[in-house]
Amino acid sequence: MKIAFIGLGQMGKGMALNMLKSGAEMIVCATRDRYFQEFTSRGAKATTKLADTAEADIIFLCLPGAPEVKSVICMEPIFPLLRKGQIVVDFSTINYKVSLEIARLLEEKGVYFIDAPISGLEQRANDGTLTVMCGGDEKAFESVKSYLDFVGNKILYMGGPGKGQLTKLINQLLLNINMAALAEVLPMAVKLGLDCEKVGEVINSSTGGSNVSKTFIPRILERNFFGGGLKMNLAYKDMISVSEITSEFAIPMPVLGAATSTYQMAMRNGFGECDKGGMVQVFENLLGVSYQKNS
Repeated sequence: MKIAFIGLGQMGKGMALNMLKSGAEMIVCATRDRYFQEFTSRGAKATTKLADTAEADIIFLCLPGAPEVKSVICMEPIFPLLRKGQIVVDFSTINYKVSLEIARLLEEKGVYFIDAPISGLEQRANDGTLTVMCGGDEKAFESVKSYLDFVGNKILYMGGPGKGQLTKLINQLLLNINMAALAEVLPMAVKLGLDCEKVGEVINSSTGGSNVSKTFIPRILERNFFGGGLKMNLAYKDMISVSEITSEFAIPMPVLGAATSTYQMAMRNGFGECDKGGMVQVFENLLGVSYQKNS
């Protein structure tokens, strides 16, 4: 069995290294050769040429977004080389409708497409403990599951095409709502004269805590807004995607609407390059405070 892995970025590198443990014949592809030695020293092939990956039985992708996925898999040089029976597994987080479009396009060539977005930060990618949500043909999913087990400790088949992306979207919306709430409330604690570190301890050991607070409160205290996942201006695609879906199905989501406003304010105030923890700066600026460690 030959497998290919395209995309060795923040998440993809660790995932590809773990998948190499499967023992399959593997080729990795990236625009730069920055990490190639780590793979070739372990017996993998490495290339900057996309066409070299087309001979693989299974092609895995981990790319920044929908434009990159469509460019890589649906155009020259890979698309004309794809053959019946191949499987493409996309770990990227992309628009649900775009995922369906890609699935239909590949189906016309007899190629299976599994949308398999992941949840977890970089450390979990390195540890092989991600959550992977999969949509697509169930038999194709079963064919690739043994490889997915090397990148995640919770692998879930969610249903037909696009169902993986929809599931990831639901998770991301809850994350965004939670983060917007933290961004609004933490500066209030400072304004009222409470100790930042102690407030963080209370939240993370009490009913107000969550995985989001446990991840981001320590980073906010350290004023580290660049290490907690995707930049806001990239992650904003989730908010755009859900607005299309909720409009189509007339689903009212007032709390999500408020969180979206916080997201937009952060981006309009120049914090788009920050991770989601950077949202807190909107309300810090409004209140003239800073939620940070005691000096």
